[in-house]
Amino acid sequence: MTVIVVAAVIVSSDGRVLAAQRAEPPALAGGWEFPGGKVDPGEGEAAALIRECREELGVTVSVGARVGGDWPLSEGYVMRAWLARVVSGVPEAKEHLALRWLGPGEYYDVAWLQADLPLMKAVEVLLRQD
Repeated sequence: MTVIVVAAVIVSSDGRVLAAQRAEPPALAGGWEFPGGKVDPGEGEAAALIRECREELGVTVSVGARVGGDWPLSEGYVMRAWLARVVSGVPEAKEHLALRWLGPGEYYDVAWLQADLPLMKAVEVLLRQD
């Protein structure tokens, strides 16, 4: 059975994207990712994305278009990503070491986790089209 992990590509009105620095597990700590997490049994993917953003960042998001297809993670896990916008609250690092807004020209100023780097490249192409 494949475990689905959702990722929020939170984009600000000026084209910056929110990156989150992992606190755990030790093998991933310090790496940068798009916030999100596992879909709970019986939970829809969009609902999981909204819940994860509330838990991890303290914000409410609106979920937009899906970015790409299935992004492979470790064995048995797949990531699915959506564009999102903050509709209430200000992102806080509740479960991460740090948060950082990255604008055009800064998207690769952080050490993206191996699974998130190709997603960032796809997001960059999408944002250039806007």
